[in-house]
Amino acid sequence: MKIAMIGHKRIPSREGGVEIVVEELSTRLVKMGHQVDVYNRKGNNVADKNIKTKKIKNYKGVNIITIPTINKKGLDALIYSFFSSIVALFKKYDCLHYHAEGSCAMLWIPHLFRKRIVVTIHGLDWQRAKWGGFATKYIKFGEKLAAKYADEIIVLSKGVQKYFKDTYNRDTNFIPNGVNIPEIKEPNIIKEKYNLNGNDYILFLARIVPEKGLHYLIDAYNQIKTDKKLIIAGGASHTNDYYKEIQEKVKGNKNIIMTGFVQGEELEELYSNCYLYCLPSDIEGMPISLLEAMSYGKNCLVSDIEENTQVCGEYGHTFKKGDLQDLKEKLDSLLKEDKLIDANILKNYVIEKYNWDKIVDETKKLYCGDK
Repeated sequence: MKIAMIGHKRIPSREGGVEIVVEELSTRLVKMGHQVDVYNRKGNNVADKNIKTKKIKNYKGVNIITIPTINKKGLDALIYSFFSSIVALFKKYDCLHYHAEGSCAMLWIPHLFRKRIVVTIHGLDWQRAKWGGFATKYIKFGEKLAAKYADEIIVLSKGVQKYFKDTYNRDTNFIPNGVNIPEIKEPNIIKEKYNLNGNDYILFLARIVPEKGLHYLIDAYNQIKTDKKLIIAGGASHTNDYYKEIQEKVKGNKNIIMTGFVQGEELEELYSNCYLYCLPSDIEGMPISLLEAMSYGKNCLVSDIEENTQVCGEYGHTFKKGDLQDLKEKLDSLLKEDKLIDANILKNYVIEKYNWDKIVDETKKLYCGDK
């Protein structure tokens, strides 16, 4: 088959979960013998301005088509998805795979020409705090077009599946994200940069945006007694005011370290050597960072929203969303090694349940119209 991927920022990149999913799907499909064109958005890494994106034409056998846009919040995605959709019309694809609700605002274009369209809803993006009035309406418009015109819709949680059925009477396909088997790393880079020796820190790893709930974690951490550090790994994403607010919160506490955006071996070392991973989010799609932390055998403390608890199953520790007192008590208890789950149990559970090869097979069936 000949397949197009539209809607992410760019690959290779860890700017967000969408980018990871697009990379995993496209590279695996190429290995299976399919042709995949990925429509990258021109520009630099949103999570870390210091990372300059190189213009490439091929990545692991995947054809990269770079679409120009403007670096302005809200408008960059609109312009990118419009031109991607126009260019894709002339490529004779068997299927166009749109990712995220905003990009779906342009899927009416290939629909007019009777192209097969599959959409992945990575989350209800209009709920996110970073978007203003126009952007929120635009994203909701994309959601409506996806519900109306897409041949197949993939959702990452049962909650979003129910939402589409209740709101649009639209049936969807629940196909979760996957995870790779990781390689455990010794603390070398992180020892040199942050004086971390392993098992001596709590890890928060996500974009620094309001819906990830980092402010709850910092407040809870500041109210407990522990010699374990709090490592905050991640960059801002169109949320500079919130990022500055977080910087103010941690100022003066030498045990809270903000690393900025991380990737590669440093990222692997942070996962490999943390004592506990914490994700106190108010809103999620399907958090790949949580899947990754569990694949490293790490105990995870997460808010009790369905998107988190669905990933963890019975193997996660939860607190009531937005409840600072409950978060503080659960964090304090886990730091005293109460009810910690064995690392091998966590690894085996997540790697067996969230297998990328199975996910690619299920997705490919939708491309063919063969459920």
